[in-house]
Parts: sequence; C-alpha cells; structure tokens
Amino acid sequence: MDRTARIRALNDAFRQTFSGGKVMLTQGVDALPGDAKAALLAKVRTFDGFDAGNDPHGEHDFVSVEHGGTKYFGKIDYYASDMAHGSEDPADPAQTVRVLTIMRADEY
Repeated sequence: MDRTARIRALNDAFRQTFSGGKVMLTQGVDALPGDAKAALLAKVRTFDGFDAGNDPHGEHDFVSVEHGGTKYFGKIDYYASDMAHGSEDPADPAQTVRVLTIMRADEY
C-alpha cells in the first residue's frame, strides 16, 4: 500500500469509528441539542463524498456536510505523539495522533 493510501485508510477508520485519535467539537457543535449532535456526528462518520474538489491529496482528511440547514466541516490534522508539533509521518500511527475537529462552517 502506498503512503497516501495508508493515510487515507487510517483517516477513514478514525473518522468512521472515532477511535484511534481525538475528536474535538467547537462551541457551535457542542451547543447543539443531543439528538442533533448525534445526527451530525453520524453524517461525519458516514461521509463518502470525496472528490478532487474537497480531497485534492486523496487523504480523506476533510468532510463537508449539511445538517439542519447549516454547513459543517470536519478536518483531520496530524500531530506528533507529544502533541507539540506536526507528525513527521502521518502514515505511521505509532508516531501520529489524529485530531478530528468538527465545526460549523462559519467557525472555520
């Protein structure tokens, strides 16, 4: 498996399960009622509309979904295990902490 395919597989697994990294919600997302928040998170988990416009590097590290008439983004970033700087190799889960931030588009 090439490097990009490995990163994509790791990102997909993390996004679909929220396991293997950290999930952060902005204030706008966290303020949603419980059922609306759960529905939004389900849309992020099941997103599969990747194309050249929203995934130019083929890593599946960005999603854009609409929920309740509002646009939301999810962005995966790669940090070193100490969380002090970026990961040197996002294809290696032993040296990478994935952080998925879910936000309203207007919070970007």
